[in-house]
Amino acid sequence: MSHKSAKDFFRPLAVGAPEPLREIPARPSRAIHFFDPGNEKMAAKVPDMVGSVDVLLGNLEDAVKAENKETARAGLVKIGQSVDFGPTQFWTRINSLDSPWVLDDLTTLVPAIGDKLDVIMVPKVQGAEDIHYVDRLLAQLEAKAGITKPLQVHAILETARGVANIEEICAASPRMQGLSLGPADLAADRRMKTTRVGGGHPGYLVRQDPERGEDGVPLYEGQRTTYQQDLWHYTIARMVDACATHGIFPYYGPFGDIKDTVACEDQFRNAFLLGCVGAWSLHPVQIKIANKVFSPSVEDVKHARRVIAAMGDGTGAVMLDGKMEDDASVKQCKVMVALAEELAAIDPELKEQYDAIEVDA
Repeated sequence: MSHKSAKDFFRPLAVGAPEPLREIPARPSRAIHFFDPGNEKMAAKVPDMVGSVDVLLGNLEDAVKAENKETARAGLVKIGQSVDFGPTQFWTRINSLDSPWVLDDLTTLVPAIGDKLDVIMVPKVQGAEDIHYVDRLLAQLEAKAGITKPLQVHAILETARGVANIEEICAASPRMQGLSLGPADLAADRRMKTTRVGGGHPGYLVRQDPERGEDGVPLYEGQRTTYQQDLWHYTIARMVDACATHGIFPYYGPFGDIKDTVACEDQFRNAFLLGCVGAWSLHPVQIKIANKVFSPSVEDVKHARRVIAAMGDGTGAVMLDGKMEDDASVKQCKVMVALAEELAAIDPELKEQYDAIEVDA
């Protein structure tokens, strides 16, 4: 049993390392756009994408072949040193902690571009021990390199054990920025019978009850409507609760069918409604979808402002358009308005739309 003082939680884990963050900043991150820094064509596009996407993430793990790992790492260093990211966050996904590349990832990236990186995404996190390892190592590397801003850590839920240990993962370090759902690896680890990367499955459904004849006997042979269900609803909901409890942020992960933009938008919207703040983008078309879905609509912002205005000091209840609004409604509406204000600060088009809203009395 650990007897570590709670006061030690916010003390640096290495002499000379920066003070840990007391609160994770709520920076807009509707789309985390993945790119391969070892791919020259992709790397060349990075400077032009700054400002058009909330997060640019240099990927070193899955989708990078073993023989290209060092090239990708060197490419990421070059990009980090040469590109001014301005309002766009700069993240990386390192290799898994059991891989032969991860130690070189960290010992190379932190000294070279640790002052430019915002978040380090750690794949296949199993429990708090994985975060503790990364936490201590980052502190040592920050101290040695003279980094003054602590790097944040983002964990991917890709194993059943990781989901089971979700609370301790979220609470493992002040560096914890958020969690992402990794549906493909998680499906494999759970032995789920799907080969899709995110999204639903036509076999996961509920069926309408059969109609009954005049004698009350069910007509099992009749036509019955089916409703496709979301394979990931439980995991996303659990992730959102754990993140909210610990003051960090939940994200939907990848949606693999790039061409199915309709289903991608639906899946992203489900995650948004449940409380996620963003999703991964594997192709530029998904950036547009994420920016749209994870930004409150003009109608929602207008309604939220109207409720807040009508409620005055936030106590009691009022009737608006035949619906009761009370203090709980105000809390919901303040979440929507706060997000709109954060996004308006970095997105001129959204700012124009939100500024044009006129609230009716």
